[in-house]
Amino acid sequence: MNPNDMNADISVTAASGKSGRRVVAALRAAGHPVRAASRSAQVRFDWEDARTWPAVVQGARAVYLVAPEDSAPLPAFVDLVHDAGVKRVVLLSGRGRGRDTWNGRFGHAMAAAEDVVRASGLSWTILAANNFMQNFTEELWHAPLLAGRLGLPTGGVPEPFVDLDDVAAVAARLLVADDHAGRTLELTGPTAITFADAVATIAAAAGRPIRFDDITPADYAADLRSAGLTQEWITELNGLFEVMREGRIAAPATGVEDVLGRPPRSFAAWVAHIAPTGAWAA
Repeated sequence: MNPNDMNADISVTAASGKSGRRVVAALRAAGHPVRAASRSAQVRFDWEDARTWPAVVQGARAVYLVAPEDSAPLPAFVDLVHDAGVKRVVLLSGRGRGRDTWNGRFGHAMAAAEDVVRASGLSWTILAANNFMQNFTEELWHAPLLAGRLGLPTGGVPEPFVDLDDVAAVAARLLVADDHAGRTLELTGPTAITFADAVATIAAAAGRPIRFDDITPADYAADLRSAGLTQEWITELNGLFEVMREGRIAAPATGVEDVLGRPPRSFAAWVAHIAPTGAWAA
């Protein structure tokens, strides 16, 4: 760790998480000191302990924000961000909220975070992303793939999966520049593919059979319950797929290219990059 990072003017919350650690890496690769903040990072940050908040925001000019599952602390934290003189907030969210696509079925914490940030008086940009490609390696979909069968209630609707490294590159760019303030940027991959095609691509690269089954929401809820998820999360995830089945977030968007000046990585290219690591080996 670079000691200068402790006093860096860019703070990244959830810096040990799936997106935050990539934002930290992207900023450091570009030569920018970063104040990495999480419960296990160099700067301790805990949503449930307001005593840890000042170390994240004091002296910072830009903050990368990932909403907590419980939105209750958000208003007080964002007020502190504002009062500390932070100039810019980049908020990670999900795609579709601006068109009322979620409609209370999904993304409650993200919706609350968007509302708080928009009303904060800060300069903000919201990153509205589709499902990450990394959900196939780091989330609920990974273990079923290793077991040889993934079942989800997609209704056959395609998804323009986005590489989380592209999302992180966009966030890193916006944390050091004034571009795109006051905008919601839709971040997707270059093309939409079905989950069946995505799993087939992974199976071919892994060199072993992996099956995709399009299942009912009730069967999906039963699978999640068997995996030990709470009813709250079961409702949230089924709400996500209900939104996806409507197809209103299935078309690719241009947010990645608008910021980075290059196309986003394709799903096939991502799989070809990841498969040699053994991520889907039996």
